[in-house]
Amino acid sequence: MVLLQEILVFITFSIALGYLTTKFIWKPAFLKKKKEKTKACGVSGCGCN
Repeated sequence: MVLLQEILVFITFSIALGYLTTKFIWKPAFLKKKKEKTKACGVSGCGCN
């Protein structure tokens, strides 16, 4: 029973550490928000006719 508790604590700690790492230190490419592209000529009113 003690071994099972230690495994669950280790898994919980690993998940928490992974969450904090991706939240504050390193953001993987699949978690980044995609920006909208609005640089089409005539759409944004930039005067590039």
